[in-house]
Amino acid sequence: MLEWIASNIATILICAALIAIVAAVIAGMVRNRKKGVSSCGCGCSDCPMSGSCHTKK
Repeated sequence: MLEWIASNIATILICAALIAIVAAVIAGMVRNRKKGVSSCGCGCSDCPMSGSCHTKK
């Protein structure tokens, strides 16, 4: 088992780094969603989905 880990350490580290990056991106998206920050850069006045995107609380 340790021999397998030693021979694949580079792959394991790269996969761990990619998982951490994806988790950080998802966490940032969730945080922005809770703050009400839109993912698009335009205003909502002309958007056909503005009613479902920004629901009233």
